[in-house]
Parts: sequence; structure tokens; C-alpha cells
Amino acid sequence: MSVSVFGDKDVKPDEKALLKAIGKTTVHWKKIKSHLENEYGELIEDWKYYGQKTGWLLKTLKKKRNLFFCIPLKGSFQITFVFGDKAVSAVESSDLPESIKVELRNARKYAEGRGLRIDVKSAKDVKNIQKLIEIKVKN
Repeated sequence: MSVSVFGDKDVKPDEKALLKAIGKTTVHWKKIKSHLENEYGELIEDWKYYGQKTGWLLKTLKKKRNLFFCIPLKGSFQITFVFGDKAVSAVESSDLPESIKVELRNARKYAEGRGLRIDVKSAKDVKNIQKLIEIKVKN
């Protein structure tokens, strides 16, 4: 079974399928998208199939720069970031919750950076994601 609710390689999801899958958390997804459009202009959304274990993820880019991945789940979704050293330092010195800082600090370091995954369940999560996007764009 894939991480994403969309596990069939032959069926590429679209926005309508995403909104149906994430259910009540659609309101949070729409707030994130609205914020992105208002603050950063035109972005690229690209559905990518990452294999049987992962399934389809929605990759969001500003020009050619990866901002985050949206992992659609049944009734909710996760946002996954990859932060380089400069961005990790910016997160550490930010007013984001300590739990986010600890998770990022303890994340395994890869060549691309450190990963951070957030389950989006509340307006508070949306605010944290907006701050993380700002850090990602600036660093």
C-alpha cells in the first residue's frame, strides 16, 4: 500500500480528485494555495509518481525551485519540505513551535537537506506551513 491515497500508477490524480480525497481538510489546502498565489505569484504544480510504496505526490515549485510536496491521504494531507542548512538555521531562529524545530533538527541529513513532514489538521498548521514556505523561499 502506498503512502499517498493515490497509489495506482496508471491513474494520474487531478485537483478534483485531490479535494475529494482530503475531505474536510480541503479548507486548509485552499488557504495554503491562496496564500501561495497572493504572496508568490504563479507556481507550478506537478503530480509525480514515486513508486509503489509512495504513490502520487503533488510537487509545488516556484519557477524551478521545489517548495514542498503534498501527500494526499484519506480525509487529510501532509506537507513535506526539504530544507538546506541555511533554511534549517532560519527555522531554528524563527518563532515556529519547538516541536517543529526538534523534528527538523533530528531529521536525517541528505545531500538535498533535511526533511520535515507536517500533518495538516488545523488553522494553526496552515500558519506554520505559511512561515515554513516563507523561510524556504528566502533561503
